[in-house]
Formats: sequence, structure tokens, C-alpha cells
Amino acid sequence: MNSKINGFVAPTLLLAGLLFLPGITPLRQSSTRLIVTPFSQGGIYRLNEKAGWNISLPDGSTPASGEYKFTLKKNNFEIIKSGTLDLANGKATIEAELPEPATLYLQITSPPIKETEGSSTFTTGGNRPVTQVFGAAIAPRALKPVVGRPPDFDAFWKTKISELVAVPENAVITPGDSGRPDVDFAIIKMDHVNGGHVYGQIAKPKGKAKMPAILMLQWASPPYPLQKSWITGYAAQGFLVLDIEPHDVLPDQPQAYYNALPATLKNYTAIGQDDRDKSYFLKMYLADYRAADYLAHRPDWDGKTLIVLGTSMGGQQSLCVAGLHPKITHVIVNEPSGCDLNAGLHGRQQGYPNFPLNNPKTVQAAQYFDAINFAPRIRATSLVAMGFVDTVAPPAGIWTAFNLIRGRKEAAPMFDSPHNNTATPAQQHPFTGRSAEWLDTIVKGKRLELKPNRFP
Repeated sequence: MNSKINGFVAPTLLLAGLLFLPGITPLRQSSTRLIVTPFSQGGIYRLNEKAGWNISLPDGSTPASGEYKFTLKKNNFEIIKSGTLDLANGKATIEAELPEPATLYLQITSPPIKETEGSSTFTTGGNRPVTQVFGAAIAPRALKPVVGRPPDFDAFWKTKISELVAVPENAVITPGDSGRPDVDFAIIKMDHVNGGHVYGQIAKPKGKAKMPAILMLQWASPPYPLQKSWITGYAAQGFLVLDIEPHDVLPDQPQAYYNALPATLKNYTAIGQDDRDKSYFLKMYLADYRAADYLAHRPDWDGKTLIVLGTSMGGQQSLCVAGLHPKITHVIVNEPSGCDLNAGLHGRQQGYPNFPLNNPKTVQAAQYFDAINFAPRIRATSLVAMGFVDTVAPPAGIWTAFNLIRGRKEAAPMFDSPHNNTATPAQQHPFTGRSAEWLDTIVKGKRLELKPNRFP
């Protein structure tokens, strides 16, 4: 599946082991699906305010034979209500009042229904239920971290960056064909810690001496090739763009090359997850820092604007490197993962990379790579989007990270959106539309006016 982001079509996130997410496939309307409308149009409520949904049957339809079951979870973790819906009159209501900040996750499942062509469900074959999911947020601007930052967090990262800086970049630029007459393109290779490398692709508009820069960071998946179109569109707009691999692999090889990579690399989240000095994400974040540093001393950078941009794990990396690198001026992230890595121990749904919580060493190491702990260091102007029915990057953690950012910031809540790879363009539009406006304003050198964060 592809999704259009910021004016170009980008392949969406593919997560090994996370492809079958219940009830979030965008599908066509059928008479079996209920009409569910939030009390608040944006799905955001104050503390102790009645939050909920009005539920009705489509006009002219009758309830399916059997029970419509529902569960309502706080932070998609603790069931606070469950039961069946009485749709004898064609209408029902589900509501809750919470005295503490949280997110709500509602799932409604119909009785098994024999479907005909054009009906909608996320399963296949036979008589089956239709599952629908809905989200809300209660005082999300008051959400706080579930655990504190490690006391040596800053010292740890200062040491690791010093080790990185001690390794010369030795950037090797190999020009290539951009496929566009107005854009220069090249493959880049830089040296990294422990004999590794940072690989990526870089593009810029022809004939422009100085320009704002974008560092694009990639979503999660076993290693895959980078596509020129992901950056050439930005370059044509007037940006210097660097897009790097999150893995130490070549960026432009045939698919067979990536298929043949070791299984341990394809399951990279398990590498060093119980040791902060061996964690796969340590090398990944340092590669991001190296890429930002490279852009910041290029002679064709305008010296003023350095944007970091990403979705899902790309958003996770973006928040973390923005908390580390002082030259980053703007952050644009869609449903960043990696926020609240120990959430499952504290009453919130855990998200990607889903570190095991039954190992105390893993729980401790995760704190050094949790995007929430980098957020207080971010002074860049930031746009952060969260999907209220996202189970890959749960919204409670993203709201928490957003709340801790110290720079100018704007939230883009998507009250009906699942994760990027399973969402419709309409569900993602609060982010895609706004991020396109941001980039257009920035590249034209105009002042960026933020929408006020008028959320409880």
C-alpha cells in the first residue's frame, strides 16, 4: 500500500509481525457497519467531561441477528467498559468520564454476518463479524511520562556522540541519474562507529547555491532499497535532501540483495535489546546524527533551516536526533513509534519496537532509546501527528513526547486514523495537508505561523 505524504507518493510502513491489526483496514461502507459519531468532533475531551460516541444503524437497515459486542479500554490497555449494544431502536450510546488524562480505544464487533460483494470486513471467507474501532483523548496535554529519564541519560549520549565524532565521515558521493532534468542526485556512503557505514541518497535542485535542508529518516522493516522519488520531489521544490538507510546496507540494490541478508538483521529489534551499549538503536540514532552533521557543514546548506522528517520509526528517529543535534530547526513527524517503550508495565499499550517487558535489563536499556526521553531536549519547531486508533505507535506516548518538547510546536491529532500503512488519505489528511503547508512556507522563506494547541 502507498500513501501520499507531503506532495509525493511514498510506500508506507511494512512491519514484520505487525501486519494483521484488528479492525483497522479501510474498507467500503456496507449496511452491516454501524454509524458511530463522537460526542466531540475532534474526539478530545476535558477531565471529567462525558466522552463517548453515538451509535446508529444505517438508514433503512435493521440490526444483524445476534449481539453487537464492545470493549472500551483506557490507553488501549485496561478495559473500563464492555458489554453488548441494544440496537432495538436503531440507536445506542457508549460513554465514559475519566478523572485522569488518558486515551480511549473503542472496539465494536458485529455478530457473524454472511457478506455479499461490496461489503466490508478485515477477514476473509465464510460468515464473519465486522469489527470497527474508534479513539478519543482525555486531557491529552496533561499526559506525562510513565517513568523518569535515567539520571545519566545526557552523559551517556554525550559520550556516544564523542565516540562518533572521533570517526571521520569520509563521505563518498557517487553521482547518479535523478530522472528529472532539474534535480541532481547521488548515492552517499559515510564511515560510522565500529567499522560500520551510513548509506543514503541525496538530491538537490540544479543551479541553486544555498538552500534549506531536509533529513529524511525511514520507517521500520527488514532492510529495503531507497527510492529516488522519495527525495527528488522535495529537491525540485528547492530543498537539499538526504535520505539514509536505518541499516548498514547498500541503498540501491535489487530486491534479491535485501532478501539474501541475514535473518538476524531482518529481526534487528532483538539485537542488543538488553544492553544500552549494544542496542541496534544506538547505532541507528548515531547514524542519524552523522547525517544531520553532514548536512550542517555542506557549503550548499543555507545555514538556517535543517528539517528532520519521518513516519513511524522514521518519526521515532526524528524526535531522537532532534533532541541530540543542535542544528536541527524543524521536526515534522507522523505517528512516531518508540514513545513509551515501557508503557505495558504502567497501564498503557506498548508499541513498536515492542521490546519484551519480562526482562529487567531490556526494560532498563529501553529508557535510553525512548523518544520521550529525548523530547525535553528538542527546541526545534515541531509538527507532531498522532492517530487515535493507532496500535503500532499508540497515541498516549506520542502525546506525552509532544508535551515535553520545549520548542514551538503544533499537534496534528487524527481522531479516526490507524497507523499510516493502514489509514486512508482522509484519515491522514490532518498531517499530510498540514505538513505540506509547513514545507511550502519554509522553502519560500516565509514565517511559519503555527495553529494554536487549544486542547485540554
